[in-house]
Amino acid sequence: MDTVLYAAIVLFGLVLVFAGLLGFAKEKLKVEQDPRIDEVNEVLPAANCGGCGFAGCADFAKAVVEGKAECDGCPVGGSKTAEKVAAILGVEVIKTYPFRPVIHCGANRHQKYGLVPYAGVETCTEAHIVGVTQACTYGCLGYGDCVKACNFGAMKLVEGLPVFDYSKCTGCGACVKACPRNIIESIPFKKDRMLVVACSNKEPAKLVKQVCSVGCVGCKMCQKMFAEQFEVKDNLAYLDYDNFTGDEDMTSLYKKCPAEALIIFGDPTPKLARDLVKEQEAQAEVSS
Repeated sequence: MDTVLYAAIVLFGLVLVFAGLLGFAKEKLKVEQDPRIDEVNEVLPAANCGGCGFAGCADFAKAVVEGKAECDGCPVGGSKTAEKVAAILGVEVIKTYPFRPVIHCGANRHQKYGLVPYAGVETCTEAHIVGVTQACTYGCLGYGDCVKACNFGAMKLVEGLPVFDYSKCTGCGACVKACPRNIIESIPFKKDRMLVVACSNKEPAKLVKQVCSVGCVGCKMCQKMFAEQFEVKDNLAYLDYDNFTGDEDMTSLYKKCPAEALIIFGDPTPKLARDLVKEQEAQAEVSS
């Protein structure tokens, strides 16, 4: 009995000693965390979407404080969150814009030629690998991998083409990553509605017209009229969003462009730029 009691006392004593050593080590060896990390984390939207390039908001907050990420790196929070983060860090933030996804394809299933019956796995990734589901090898495949990747219900398929609901979009970029043809891009929305070249076909005009009724024909009309904003490369027009503000009056271009690839993206639905001009002119006549 005495032996058991003695052993119990020794064990209890050892527990107290080790507990004391652990407490001492914790205080002496602990790494002090910059309190600004918690402050930054508190002003973030807590979406943990990964759109910033980090695993979650906490990791992004740590990276910002350590100078490994920019104050405006949260696409969900946008400029307001960037201003709060900058205030915590005591730095000046450059004016930023929310980045939202757009698709460089404007052809629905009725505007594409050469569609092939497809009995394989109905995903864009699988159809892209097979490569024979439609004549255009650049356009949207229409199986909705991007829609499935969106965790915020901000996308839906309409006539085989994804449509964005920007009121629900967080700008996380999941849809951009999900597209196997890389035709979804996040662009800075400097205005509520932004111009997009909704085509990715780099073939000559004759071949474009054989597979699609609305594709860009590379005529260089846009480049001639607005050289600072447009450039035509490989038979395809590209819009430079660094030089495009959204305030440019491109009415003349919208009327002369022979294709139907210039589309204005924004809620509630994207509209052909040419049609939007007609609507605005009709409204102006009614008002006058």
